[in-house]
Amino acid sequence: METILQAKDISKTYHTGSVDVYALKKCSVEFGKGEFTAIIGKSGSGKSTLLRCINHLETPTSGKILFHGEEVKNTQSSLTKYRSQVGMVFQSFNLFPQYTVLRNVTLAKELLVKEECKKNKLSREDKKNKLAAISTEAIKIIESVGLRDKTENYPCELSGGQQQRVAIARALMLSPQLLCFDEPTSALDPEITGEVLNVIRKLAQDGKTMLIVTHEMGFAREVSNKVIYMHEGVIAEEGTPEEIFDNPKSDRL
Repeated sequence: METILQAKDISKTYHTGSVDVYALKKCSVEFGKGEFTAIIGKSGSGKSTLLRCINHLETPTSGKILFHGEEVKNTQSSLTKYRSQVGMVFQSFNLFPQYTVLRNVTLAKELLVKEECKKNKLSREDKKNKLAAISTEAIKIIESVGLRDKTENYPCELSGGQQQRVAIARALMLSPQLLCFDEPTSALDPEITGEVLNVIRKLAQDGKTMLIVTHEMGFAREVSNKVIYMHEGVIAEEGTPEEIFDNPKSDRL
């Protein structure tokens, strides 16, 4: 299996007054192409911090992230390139309330295309064609998450589950090689959690490489290829769903 991303000895320390709080302690893990990895553990165990360090939304105190064997540097150019390939779906949707569903999904891609056109000095006609293609692609992606009839709606007109599906569509729009989810159903009512999980399940079936922080144990067991159990800032156990859920090595797990 081709390795897409490696986290090597990732540590994260927060300074609180005169006390150092260790959120992560030398965490190392690899993610292979087409693999769906679930990160589980109690609240405060370091799950989301590890995910945010992997995405470089948090800068690790020590250690490094390798993307296709190349270290991700903490520079604007390196991070911009990296984040265009590693998507992120948050707990709280983070949609632009003033824009329609379609505009929310196309915006980031349009900005990248405009920058590319400017850099390569493309003609106005080529730029127009590229932007038109983005809308066509976005509608297909929106349809794939079950929201084809909501393209012209605004976020305030959608349920929480629908907003989260828009957030997933927005992330998919950039065709990321790795898609990360940070507890994507934690802000949702139990009745609509299933609709978001079904979208993620379909992406897994399509072979999308994904990483999810979740408290949905049944979902993690059913859909993931690999499960990471975190405890007090370390990766305490790692294995297949069968190994983690049927044969845990620690009493706490």
